[in-house]
Amino acid sequence: MPAIDGVPQGPASPNLSGRVALVTGGSRGIGRATCLALAASGADVAVHYNSNHGLAEEVVAMIEEAGGKSVAVAANLLEKDAGNRVVAAAKSSLGAVDILVNNAGELTTSAVEDLADAVWERTLTLNLTAAFRCARAAIPSMKERRWGRIVNVSSQAAYTGSANHAHYAAAKSGMAGLTFSLAKELGPHGVTANLVVPGRIKTDILADDLPTRQEEWLGQTPARRLGRPEEVAAAIAFLASESASYVMGAALNVGGGLVMG
Repeated sequence: MPAIDGVPQGPASPNLSGRVALVTGGSRGIGRATCLALAASGADVAVHYNSNHGLAEEVVAMIEEAGGKSVAVAANLLEKDAGNRVVAAAKSSLGAVDILVNNAGELTTSAVEDLADAVWERTLTLNLTAAFRCARAAIPSMKERRWGRIVNVSSQAAYTGSANHAHYAAAKSGMAGLTFSLAKELGPHGVTANLVVPGRIKTDILADDLPTRQEEWLGQTPARRLGRPEEVAAAIAFLASESASYVMGAALNVGGGLVMG
């Protein structure tokens, strides 16, 4: 592309050629967009899914049709050994995981006074504990090669709270503590850990409430629009790149100004 005094003009796609990425919850929404963005940058991509086999294979097909390498990996992240299994499956098909994107999650609705223990525990497991387990499984090979990227996907609810979603907000807040601790542990080994904090992104999670709350949400957001999954994926692809080698323990807000700082 044209340059002025050696500075490229316009966005440059990260170069992830030769890297292997694993994206949890990769069959739809932000995960799907992230799989496609990482593949477009040259990475081989393992697309994790739980029940959406058809959608995961669709992502794999899109990547392969564009000349990339990809595989769909099934696992129920509620299971204790799922982290080990998805990392091992990615390694078996594509090679050791260089880039781990912990994106899988679930949002359910309940006031605290009505919140059952089982729902609280399920939410923390899917939205937080699974990320810990996947990271634990991926870390040894990253440290051995002295290169790795862990990107954890949180939510603006971690900072603002969310009525009737305390269990979700608590889990997403825990992602921050996990990420910052990983950054301190892994930085000396050439491995970075960072947090991406999406605002209100147009995905299935918002679909039910969108007709009645869109005007309210847009009024709270300085950009006056909802975000696109591709915009979050672009931030993740940057954090996965060599250009972000000195970015450690960052919390990157992608929310149109909904949360700042």
